[in-house]
Amino acid sequence: MSTTSTPVSVGYVGLGNLGMHLAASLVRAGHHVTVTDLDRSRAAGLEAAGATWADTAAEVGAVSDVVFTCLPSPAAVNAVVTGPGGLLEAMRPGSTWIDNSTTDRDETARLAAIAAEHGVRILEAPVTGGVHKAAAGDITVLVGGDEALHDEHLDLLNAIGSPVLYMGPLGSAAVIKVITNMLAFIHLVAAGEALMLAKRGGLDLTKSFEAILNSSGNSFVHETESQVILNGSYNINFTMDLACKDLGFATDFGREFGVPLELAGLVEQTFIRARSQYGGGAWSSQVVKLLEDALGTDLRAPGFPDELQ
Repeated sequence: MSTTSTPVSVGYVGLGNLGMHLAASLVRAGHHVTVTDLDRSRAAGLEAAGATWADTAAEVGAVSDVVFTCLPSPAAVNAVVTGPGGLLEAMRPGSTWIDNSTTDRDETARLAAIAAEHGVRILEAPVTGGVHKAAAGDITVLVGGDEALHDEHLDLLNAIGSPVLYMGPLGSAAVIKVITNMLAFIHLVAAGEALMLAKRGGLDLTKSFEAILNSSGNSFVHETESQVILNGSYNINFTMDLACKDLGFATDFGREFGVPLELAGLVEQTFIRARSQYGGGAWSSQVVKLLEDALGTDLRAPGFPDELQ
């Protein structure tokens, strides 16, 4: 996270597990931040740090030169941007909307056209790396849109994360974000199978975690999510509903681009089964519990955190 010598009036709409940390990074960087969410209690820490609360997205838009959004679905993005009390009711011509959501590429293009009619510019900037990295201000930011607009807002983008990677025209970031999430979910199911193989093979799971960590089989997912699996909390601050949504985007792209995503399709069905078993609000890491329950064998080891820091 960077600090800035040129404070900007910035809005943030959507203070979920990711959004609240991204907004906090903007506050720490010295910007004038106005926030809103369906649940005001999520803004308590931000208000204490100097952010200003607004009751509606329109109120955020009216006082901001740049507005960020981080929302759970394309429908939620549409409602916040175009609905009653939405951003486009109040954002000034020449202002910029930056969407941190993982959302539908075609829907982003549709909303960009509507925003352009209001004179509002748009960048997509989904983030990847996990909530713990968002909290530290070093989450990866993937940007799509006009390159000159990206360059103009690079200071703000650097404030919320690092590295900031410009991917190309609008829609580019949506595709690569879905690809990265697809890989993460595949790695998660594979990590669960690997740990179970170790457990049923009589190995110490702490030693097995370290061996995988220092092997050619390591992955970012193993480094992070395997820890909360071994703890038993599964708390990765990312829900089963969100995982199923993102895997759906991936398999849709596979059909659109003519790529047979056989492994991703199998993993999508595994997550759908886990969602039906444990609920859409369960943490996505709990997909591994399907195997634990099927074999009557838990994957627990001492010394692992209940939440990544």
